[in-house]
Amino acid sequence: MPDISLTTLVLLCVAALVAGWIDAVVGGGGLLLLPALLLGLPQVPAAQILGTNKAVAIVGTSGAAVTYVRKAPVHVKTAVRIGLAALAGSMGGAFFAAGISSDVLRPVIMVVLLGVAAFVMLHPSFGTRAEADRVPATRARIVAAIVLVGGGIGFYDGLFGPGTGTFLVLALTAVLHLDLVTASATAKIVNVCTNAGALAMFAYQGSVLWQLAAVMAVFNLAGGMIGARMALSRGSEFVRGVLLFVVFSLVAKLAFDQWS
Repeated sequence: MPDISLTTLVLLCVAALVAGWIDAVVGGGGLLLLPALLLGLPQVPAAQILGTNKAVAIVGTSGAAVTYVRKAPVHVKTAVRIGLAALAGSMGGAFFAAGISSDVLRPVIMVVLLGVAAFVMLHPSFGTRAEADRVPATRARIVAAIVLVGGGIGFYDGLFGPGTGTFLVLALTAVLHLDLVTASATAKIVNVCTNAGALAMFAYQGSVLWQLAAVMAVFNLAGGMIGARMALSRGSEFVRGVLLFVVFSLVAKLAFDQWS
């Protein structure tokens, strides 16, 4: 593990806690966790940052998925099919991520952050109410979900990662006509698979800071389980505001570090 100050470690653990909470409620916890690692560990290679991020995120996402499965309607069979495609896609993305430098990664993350922020601002109802669409998922829609949602977003998650949870919820809602709660629950199962595939590749390449990841994972797990319970009982209108605030703050900080 690199030499990090106690202050940096505490801040990274707080970021992991909040990221787990946000990811479980509205998706997009990586929008906070990955930039936090980039800012806290500026001398660490990008591949190790990405690998450590996956090792932390898979724990929180798994905790949130278990909480959702117990209390929300989940299309388990469909989720597993999409998840297997996502696992393969994320492994492919992680393979290509090994050669990416932090100088390239920061601008890409800023663009993703701004894109997600724009979507959330233009769609005030996103993440705040379930709009159930009773249109049944046809075979063609399920195949599209496996290829596009599983393979496509899985590849993106292995390559970069930020916003994957949010993208999964949006895609599952659009392609399979799931209501928001069911889409969120299904997305968590798929997200566990994308994290697992990417983590396997990063671990094989020796690009994971396991000691740091273990400490941060405890906080991410707590945040994920708390967030899932809040999503099921209280909704996420407040978290939507917090997410926007965090996104714009991180974009400003990353932009300053990139061009200062």
